[in-house]
Amino acid sequence: MWHPPGDIVLISDPRVTAIPVHESGEPLVDARSTLRVRPGHPGGVHAHMRAGLLTRLRRAERSLPDGYHLLIVEGYRSIAAQRAIFDGYRAELAAQFPQLDAAELAAATSRYVSPVEIAPHTAGAAVDLTLCAPDGTEHDMGTAVDDTPEQSEGACYTAAPGLSDTAREHRKILAAALEPAGLVNYPTEWWHWSYGDRYWAYTTGAPHATYGPTTL
Repeated sequence: MWHPPGDIVLISDPRVTAIPVHESGEPLVDARSTLRVRPGHPGGVHAHMRAGLLTRLRRAERSLPDGYHLLIVEGYRSIAAQRAIFDGYRAELAAQFPQLDAAELAAATSRYVSPVEIAPHTAGAAVDLTLCAPDGTEHDMGTAVDDTPEQSEGACYTAAPGLSDTAREHRKILAAALEPAGLVNYPTEWWHWSYGDRYWAYTTGAPHATYGPTTL
């Protein structure tokens, strides 16, 4: 079991879940007209996100050095899809680590998948993304997007030790573009960045989140 370092606050932490949401009503928009999006779900559901998040991603894209572009993997995720991912990973961990009690299992699951009730993807507030070259070739980031802590032996954590110099530099390039644009990273997943959700509010000290669960 790969545990996050003690200074990482998980998305299931009460300090995060207690943050209120003042829904802005901002629409979901399709990123495919302005950013590179990896082919994915039928209908392009994964390419949608809140308008404010897309604006910030476009700003980040313009700040990248030559030879680098953002590649969106997944933005909006339905509540049903989020629940299926959470329940599936929780069942996987329960089978692999039967010594975990219910609270430990819930915390372990939230290293990789957010509980449905606070999931930023269901709010259109989060995006999983990576870096690619102009021809679409994905840059080496140390792990694949969506590698679990067990699959990657902890290398999915943004600040994981033991990465190659190339992968660590690419993660720094990604952060250097996204942080000034106002996004925050979930430090157990180098690819997961968000704006306007409860984790963003906790990280930035905002009094409330601006995006709650929504439908496409």
